[in-house]
Amino acid sequence: MIKMSAGTDKIVSSIMSDAQIKVESILAEAEKEKESIISEGNAQAAAEKEKILENAEKQAKMRYQQIISEAKMNSRRMELEAREEVIEEAFSKAEEKLKEIASSDATEYKASLEKVITEAGTEIGGGDMIVLVKESDAAKIKGSLPSIEKDISNNTSTPTKLEMGENINTIGGAIVRTKNGEIEVNNTIEARMLRFKKSLRSEVAGILFK
Repeated sequence: MIKMSAGTDKIVSSIMSDAQIKVESILAEAEKEKESIISEGNAQAAAEKEKILENAEKQAKMRYQQIISEAKMNSRRMELEAREEVIEEAFSKAEEKLKEIASSDATEYKASLEKVITEAGTEIGGGDMIVLVKESDAAKIKGSLPSIEKDISNNTSTPTKLEMGENINTIGGAIVRTKNGEIEVNNTIEARMLRFKKSLRSEVAGILFK
């Protein structure tokens, strides 16, 4: 009975030992699998994290460049607006100065008035023409008409006759038109400023911002 018991114990012990080995093996494999899954998960998480950070960095750089670009554009626009304001102020002051000169009895203005009438008459080509000026300039220019007629005639090789027309509302200068009204040259101060403003603008800018 004792021997049988000993043999049984050995069998049981052997079975139990094999089972233990298998259990330990299974547990070891499970642990390895767990570690593999955790490691893979960590690597994937790290890769995702890196990807997120990389995208965030790219977006930050793009936004930074956008902000810098917008700031430069706004700065340039403000600079141009400021320059334009200064240039317009210069033209405004020039216009005020011209008003002052044209309202006086300055010899230089009378000479300028004769010149713009001569230029307008020459541009038209001479002939019978009407001169329109502001009321205060009519007296200044009336006595000079014969000499202006002569200059235009010489410039165009066409006999010229000038008549005073109705008064016009202007800072100064004159409008000259043919007697039939078909051709007109506006040489008032306002018209000349408008015509020459584009070319004068670059000169004024060069003086103000050199």
